[in-house]
Amino acid sequence: MSYIRRISGIFSRGKPVIPERDAATLPLEEQIDAWRRAVKKRRWGIREEEFGRIGIFPSLPGDERTSEFTGTALFYGFGDDGEGHADPVLSGKAAWDYALKTREKGTVWQSPYVDFDRPDAFRLRPSAPARPRGFYFAKILTEGMQQTTSVAQALKSFIGVTGWGPEGFQFLCVTHAHFPGLMSERKVPFMALADYEVAPYGFNDFIDAPQLFSSNRILGLGIGNVEQHYTGFVIPTLVLLAP
Repeated sequence: MSYIRRISGIFSRGKPVIPERDAATLPLEEQIDAWRRAVKKRRWGIREEEFGRIGIFPSLPGDERTSEFTGTALFYGFGDDGEGHADPVLSGKAAWDYALKTREKGTVWQSPYVDFDRPDAFRLRPSAPARPRGFYFAKILTEGMQQTTSVAQALKSFIGVTGWGPEGFQFLCVTHAHFPGLMSERKVPFMALADYEVAPYGFNDFIDAPQLFSSNRILGLGIGNVEQHYTGFVIPTLVLLAP
């Protein structure tokens, strides 16, 4: 594990994060176009009828309406978990595979401790909300919890929100693929995906969370212990909206 901790530390160094105007979420039309391009390249089988049912960005209901959220993003739930919801691991893996296949060679790095294909090594945290199948919206806060907060601390403080799971991969790899560049320039922080859990040794020892970061134009997928906070990383949050 020391090797991974060292890698995470290297990628977290740099200039302080300065909020950037380009860090705003993109208009719905641009997000839909990004999904269309990805579907064409990866042949995911998302039908045109599904695109036709997307509609417009919904609003947060009642007391959940707040100016704290930075925008609304469009996500997709792949597969089926056997209970009528999406397969949350497949939904993240599909987007990460898209980055691996479409980004320039040598610009994507993945920790050897991340194994999407083993349920004893990677999963949605048991108390996280299920993700819908097909397209769905979420109100998102990309800068999330303060950089001095660990994932474990953040999870205890969630009220009406949850962490990012497959949304992190889809946001950075599909709909907002310019964000890794902003990360490399230290204009937006790195992200810890609090709704996923990683067992680094693959024996249900779920002590880590995935970390997405970019440095020197290399998009990285690492891990970090849920009890520790890491300089440069925040814990983005979201509210799932009706599809």
